[in-house]
Amino acid sequence: MALSVIAAFTIILIVLAAGEFVSTKTKAFVPSVFVSAVLFLIGFWTFMPKDLIAKGSFAAPLVPISMYLLLVHMGTLMNLKELLGQWKSVVISFGGVIGICLMTMTIGKVLFGWQTVVVATPPLTGGVVASILMAKGAADKGLPTLAVLATCMYVMQGFIGYPISALCLKKEAKRVLGLYKNGGKDAKLAESETASTNVTPRKKLIPPLPEQYQTPYIILMKLGFVGFLASKIGPIIHVNEFVICLILGVIFCEIGFLEEKALNKANAFGFLMTVLMGYIFANLSQATPAMLKQILVPLFGIIILGVIGMYIIALILGKLLGFSKEMAFASTLTALYGFPADYILTHEAIKSVCETEDEKEYVIGDMLPKMLVSGFTTVTIASVIIAGFFIKLL
Repeated sequence: MALSVIAAFTIILIVLAAGEFVSTKTKAFVPSVFVSAVLFLIGFWTFMPKDLIAKGSFAAPLVPISMYLLLVHMGTLMNLKELLGQWKSVVISFGGVIGICLMTMTIGKVLFGWQTVVVATPPLTGGVVASILMAKGAADKGLPTLAVLATCMYVMQGFIGYPISALCLKKEAKRVLGLYKNGGKDAKLAESETASTNVTPRKKLIPPLPEQYQTPYIILMKLGFVGFLASKIGPIIHVNEFVICLILGVIFCEIGFLEEKALNKANAFGFLMTVLMGYIFANLSQATPAMLKQILVPLFGIIILGVIGMYIIALILGKLLGFSKEMAFASTLTALYGFPADYILTHEAIKSVCETEDEKEYVIGDMLPKMLVSGFTTVTIASVIIAGFFIKLL
């Protein structure tokens, strides 16, 4: 099917818009990313060309630029105290990854075999890098079916993670909103711990630019400069450069070089997020019906075992560290999708229960930092480490 660039772009946006429409109608009970993923999957199986996403310009070099700018921007949403204060989220999300490994490498090994769980576990713990590593490792070992399993695990895990996370986040948003509405000691404590955005602006090392110079060009230039620094620092210290983007975003916002909520002020956030979301669904073009039928049982069996492992760990660590069971479980579930789905799911849940901007700001201040830090911990850090170890077990 021959499509022009604008036709492909429009089809992609129709699918994304349909996802948002269903999510809004169901008050985030059915998340937009889940609906869009189902529609793209059906489309790729029927009338959509496999390279639809690339034809619509949702591909390199625009996607990497979007990632750099968005992740630095995410850093401008959190202050340094907030980021350092999320150690509990790091512990819980790491614990969830361990829970996945414990379940798949014990019960999963008995049910599906050693090589199957070795190939499938790293992609289940996180991102595309782990999937690529394990797929290549399986192919190099002459295991083409398992190479397909590694790819499908990355593609399909969100179908389980999205709806469960949506339910958990909606319940958590109601709980935090209740603290806000009730006021008193508990609400004040929560507001203090999460460094709510409703605080007096702090004096920073670099004074803010005059309002007339805070233009899209200048804001994007500064975000790009910080992203460039991250791309150079990451390889030197052997840390993923996108993690460095988040950290530098926090630091440069703290000292005043970057504006708070930078991309929003540049009026560029919505478009860049759209680019990233479109690109993510490109992976679904690889999941053919024949491929899914071949590995259906181990695919969903291992996902279910992993989710059970995450839930058990979330209950234990959440109770020990003072997280609600919903927040703890949602933090571990970020391993199944990561950024930007963690951001979108959190915002959708909050939007569905909050009525005023003050309520939204308060609940976002409590929940979003936990989800973002958890997502980076699982997908960006833990999954790559685990893949590097597991590939030696093949």
